[in-house]
Amino acid sequence: MTERELFYRFLGLPGTSPLGIEISKAEGLYLYDPSGKRYIDLVSGICVSNIGHRHPVVLEAIREQIDKYLYLNVYGEIIQSPQVRLAEKLVKLLPHELDQVYFVNSGSEAIEGAVKLAKRATRRTCVVSFKNAYHGSTQGALSILGNECLKSAFRPLIPGGKIIPFNDSDALEQIDERTACVVAETIQAEAGIILPDPGYIKALRDRCTKTGTLLVIDDVQMGFGRTGKMFSFENYGICPDILVLAKALGFGMPLGAFIAPKKIMSMLTHDPELGHITTFGGHPVSCAASLAGLDVMINSGVINHVSEKGLQIEKKIEKHPFVKEIRRTGLMLGIDISNPELRNKFSERCNQNGLIIDWFLFRPSTFRIAPPLVISDDEIEEACGLILKSMDETLA
Repeated sequence: MTERELFYRFLGLPGTSPLGIEISKAEGLYLYDPSGKRYIDLVSGICVSNIGHRHPVVLEAIREQIDKYLYLNVYGEIIQSPQVRLAEKLVKLLPHELDQVYFVNSGSEAIEGAVKLAKRATRRTCVVSFKNAYHGSTQGALSILGNECLKSAFRPLIPGGKIIPFNDSDALEQIDERTACVVAETIQAEAGIILPDPGYIKALRDRCTKTGTLLVIDDVQMGFGRTGKMFSFENYGICPDILVLAKALGFGMPLGAFIAPKKIMSMLTHDPELGHITTFGGHPVSCAASLAGLDVMINSGVINHVSEKGLQIEKKIEKHPFVKEIRRTGLMLGIDISNPELRNKFSERCNQNGLIIDWFLFRPSTFRIAPPLVISDDEIEEACGLILKSMDETLA
């Protein structure tokens, strides 16, 4: 059997129409199939490979770590240098209030830990989230997910939550003294890059403060330079009570984290002890990769050019008749197409022309462009030329 046949035969898959491209090598902006055909990764593996695939500095850090040790024991029992140093680096990048890091394996687990922590710290049970928000697919994360299409088949889920509309200031009144936490993205990603109205995030922060509710910011997709700031909440002049990170945190390795003030995080240590447990959370190889990747981002100054590059892409494609509307933050674009019936044809043309694109979960006629932040001007020119070519062929 071929690799393709084995893929469909033996792997449990989340959907009926996967991309289905076999990749044998990845480097920088590019993926290569066994025949040598090159694909430009315009989604960074869904906001993971922010400094490109297999960055040499990250690879070297991985090699150095695997020569020392791999997994040792369950998280939080043994002092491991990559974990300690990474936690210190993250804390130094964040507001002083966010001074303790709990490492996990993924965004979903980080959301689970953050919500558990908020309930434990407040002794409240209600969790507020937003319509068309995506926070993961585990039971707890699914309970606060803001779109019924992914939830209904798995009910009953965890009770006690409220889902309110994003950018509706009046709906913030539903956050009250019974609310343990609000889980929010500053920019709604899977809704198709929905930016907050002016003053909305500040109003959300103020409402949480007034009611004693913890504000959990999910920065899984929008963190690590994607918006032109290291963390998305920095664009809005607020500080969350708990910050959730994953995806680009591992720079290609599996890693997640939730970060909170020590006085809150310490609640997981008693009543009950071991309030959150993870076996592989903060794997030393993943933490070593993260440390190296953060050094690359900080030392290279790549974040300083993110918004400029995003604007370049927007200007090059915005006037094409296949484009209905573009919403953008930094180097993340949501592009509404003018004819949703041509979505599949456009996807096929992109793949044929060597482009990897992706569609938003809750806005199916909108595709994302979120390339590695290290994309060069020449690579932007080439990628946009292929996008326009694919659009022309779709409308032909």
